[in-house]
Amino acid sequence: MPRFSVIVPAYKVQAYLQESLDSVLTQSYPDLELIAVDDASPDACGSIIDEYAARDPRVTAVHLAHQLGLGPARNAGLARATGDYLVFLDGDDTLAPGALQAITDRLKATGSPDVLVYDYARTFWTGELVRNRLSHRLREEGPASFRLADRPALLGMLMVVWNKTYRRDYVEREGLEFPPGFYEDTPWTYPALLAAESVAVLDRVCVHYRQRRTGSILTTSTRRHLDIFDQYDRVFGYLATRPELERWRPAVHRRMAQHFCALYADPRRLPRASRAEFFGRASALLRRYRAPGSRPLPLSRTDRIRHFLMRLGARRTYRLLSGLRTAALAAARTGATARRGLREAALRLHYRIQRMLPLRPELAVFSAYWHGAYACNPAAIEARLRELAPRMRTAWICDPVHAATLPRRTAALRPGSAAYWTALARAAYLVTNVNFDRTLVKRPGQILVQTQHGTPLKRVGLDLQDRPAATPTTDFAGLLRGADQWDYLLSANRHSTLVWEKAVPSSYTTLEYGYPRNDVFHRASQSDVLELRARLGIPAGSTAILYAPTHRDYRRSRPDHLDFERVLRDLGPRFTILARTHLTYADCDRSWEAHPRLLDVSSHPSVEELCLASDALVTDYSSLMFDYAVLDRPIVIHADDWEAYEAARGTYFDLRSCPPGAIARTEDELVDIFATGHWQGSRSAQLRSAFRARFCPYDDGHAAERVVRRVFLGQPTPLPAILPLADRRPAPPAPAPTPEPALTPLTAGLWP
Repeated sequence: MPRFSVIVPAYKVQAYLQESLDSVLTQSYPDLELIAVDDASPDACGSIIDEYAARDPRVTAVHLAHQLGLGPARNAGLARATGDYLVFLDGDDTLAPGALQAITDRLKATGSPDVLVYDYARTFWTGELVRNRLSHRLREEGPASFRLADRPALLGMLMVVWNKTYRRDYVEREGLEFPPGFYEDTPWTYPALLAAESVAVLDRVCVHYRQRRTGSILTTSTRRHLDIFDQYDRVFGYLATRPELERWRPAVHRRMAQHFCALYADPRRLPRASRAEFFGRASALLRRYRAPGSRPLPLSRTDRIRHFLMRLGARRTYRLLSGLRTAALAAARTGATARRGLREAALRLHYRIQRMLPLRPELAVFSAYWHGAYACNPAAIEARLRELAPRMRTAWICDPVHAATLPRRTAALRPGSAAYWTALARAAYLVTNVNFDRTLVKRPGQILVQTQHGTPLKRVGLDLQDRPAATPTTDFAGLLRGADQWDYLLSANRHSTLVWEKAVPSSYTTLEYGYPRNDVFHRASQSDVLELRARLGIPAGSTAILYAPTHRDYRRSRPDHLDFERVLRDLGPRFTILARTHLTYADCDRSWEAHPRLLDVSSHPSVEELCLASDALVTDYSSLMFDYAVLDRPIVIHADDWEAYEAARGTYFDLRSCPPGAIARTEDELVDIFATGHWQGSRSAQLRSAFRARFCPYDDGHAAERVVRRVFLGQPTPLPAILPLADRRPAPPAPAPTPEPALTPLTAGLWP
């Protein structure tokens, strides 16, 4: 008997069905049966299902003679289910990687509840992934399992069948089945939750709910939307047979009213000729099932009025008030637009006036990563400036959410504010690692320092003119206008200097001083490293691998990460992974399988701290490898798509010919590199030494001081002098827990 029966109905989803079935069959938890039901689909769904059944014994193919609809198709799959738990998945949706493992772990931890509710994310045709906005209701707090009365807010979540798993014997005992018609989930999910003796939650995205460009069947204009009344009749009929559940009538009544109002407000669903009938039937049901004398439930004033008018059947008044509200909202938006226009005009005038006033030679303004937190080269320079020139005043441009990251003496400037424009107009020094506002007018006497934020492996600037798919902007003239404002460009090595001066040519002065953000690698002690590891939650004695891939220009969505669960299982308990996604994917859901030795450090404010806390870096083509080499710790390159990356973005050299350590082309090779100790072997050290000599000649811990002395204090000679590589002592890693195993013969292809 399998642990899970996954039921997938299919009708006209041939373009998505393979991805849906693959998402089930490739789960890291394999103890499942997949029951795929062809609802007499006129496309290739049936043959696709048969192909999967022929090659995987876990797949059962079910073919219906006539198209019956989603509910009866699910019933057909349900009749063949033998698993302990039931999972429903629509044929165009997918299970997130590791979902079934996370679900089974949670079921064990919560005592095998009747129903487990988990989260989902909407996946749009544009590639955008947006998590359910009510995910906070799934926090795993309090008792492991409970009855719905203990967490009634769950009733306010999306009432669909596919964001829950159900114990099969509970479903059979309750006699749950799906009715025909639209909104077939309604008479299943309400009884399933209300009658459950035990419910649990899993705060993890387990389903990717596809949002098609052409919409779904529920956004089709048809009279079949009136099926909703029969479905709620079934729900209240069920409550009538279960007196102990009668207390839920007010809550279900409220949810029904919200459902009716939402459907009536959607112009895509109800045909014009059916709207009056819909309103009348909705009014009748709201009156019929209202719980007399029940306490009013918390609702907004607008919702209370809507529900009241719909219950009265006052359709004209309902339409009038809805129209008035729509007009009021439109007027408010128009007024807000006008106010924004006036404010922007006033700020432009303010900026022009401020540019007429004298510069403030003691003021320096800094920014990093498009109004981000206190970080990177600008932060290191700002900190050193306050030490070496205490008379200087410093300010940092950042969104308010990042203001707490600033040092006490550094003023926060909110982008677009009057203080922001005053500072840009009057500060003598401007320092950034990206670009300032394009409307910046650099005044005579102002000094602008462009620090950049990485050694370029991938092509940049004008070198992207023949690669439009990978170009962040096609405004190359604007790019050069911005570069014409730079007085100084900071470079970490000769390679960077040659790239930038060709790719972004202008009259700036290049300062080959090293990267200030890497100075901390020489100042930190081993006790600092141990303190960072404890703060991050790295287990004592564990080997910490920082996994930091870069973004992909050849795809819109976030690329798939490693199978962390598998990698950690194969490496054993001595290893911990610190996973950090690229900032490009900051808003994407990271549906990684929960694991005690997998730490998500994507939102950690300082990548330098993560480098110090780790024992090795695994990356693909991220510029972080050049900074990490300063630490002289092992680096492993995971180049599983080098050809695609190089073809899309273009690179300045073939990383495979001069890597900073071992190269893995597959996940198996990556595991082998760590399992056999090659990651810290002699060949790895030789490659790293050559890489450091080429790309880290100036990173000796004094880069920020050299910038401050040259730019702010006017000292033309770089001071302190560059410390030779052989004399540098970067921060030591945490003490090795146990001796590494003896090296085995090298796996073919790991070394250039």
